[in-house]
Amino acid sequence: MSQTAKRLAELGIALPKPAAPVANYVPFVRTTGMAPGALPQLWISGQLPLGPDGTLAERHKGKLGPESGAEAAREAARLCAINLLAQAEKALGDLDKIVQAVRLGGYFNVAGAFDPLPQAMNGASDLMVEVLGDRGRHTRTTVGVAHLPLNALAEVEAVFLVSF
Repeated sequence: MSQTAKRLAELGIALPKPAAPVANYVPFVRTTGMAPGALPQLWISGQLPLGPDGTLAERHKGKLGPESGAEAAREAARLCAINLLAQAEKALGDLDKIVQAVRLGGYFNVAGAFDPLPQAMNGASDLMVEVLGDRGRHTRTTVGVAHLPLNALAEVEAVFLVSF
């Protein structure tokens, strides 16, 4: 068992079956290093906060507003990150092939203002560090948007440096 799989088990996280694309895109793209010595990259399309059964819980739907707490959005971002790792495992066969999380992009479904966007996005960022350790530290962007697919609270995408 890989070190990352052991860590997931220690955290009580079972990766779900990766979600299939619902439109004209692919769930991930692997690139080769373009410059001499450059590592390959794995780009993963935005993942929604689908639960282990592949559905979106009511708690993770709707719009965030000034009166909304950050907890449901944080939970949604964490689920998105779990789904990112499920896609990465499908792409690589072994999560130990992740050399470094480079970037996470987080999008949150907001109605007007929602100031705790950074705290909500920590749901995804914290999970990457919990699972991957220092390899999970990354840059990120967090944005409030007018709408997300399935009226989800969050969607998160990722870029990883990998070894094949």
